[in-house]
Amino acid sequence: MRRSLLALIGSLMLVACSQEPDTGNTTGVICLAKRPGYDPKNMKQCVDACIACENGTTVTCTTSCTLKGAR
Repeated sequence: MRRSLLALIGSLMLVACSQEPDTGNTTGVICLAKRPGYDPKNMKQCVDACIACENGTTVTCTTSCTLKGAR
């Protein structure tokens, strides 16, 4: 019983360690790159890009852009 428990724990540890790391939102970065003249400090542009590229809402994107320094 104890051996099988240790084997199970060892297997779970190997599975957890072999997962690929999260690389972030590369789709959003590509979407932003396709917006010519995008200024992340411009509130309207920032909110519009957030909604389009990150599937955000006006409220969450306004908050996000404000925290990023947009005016």
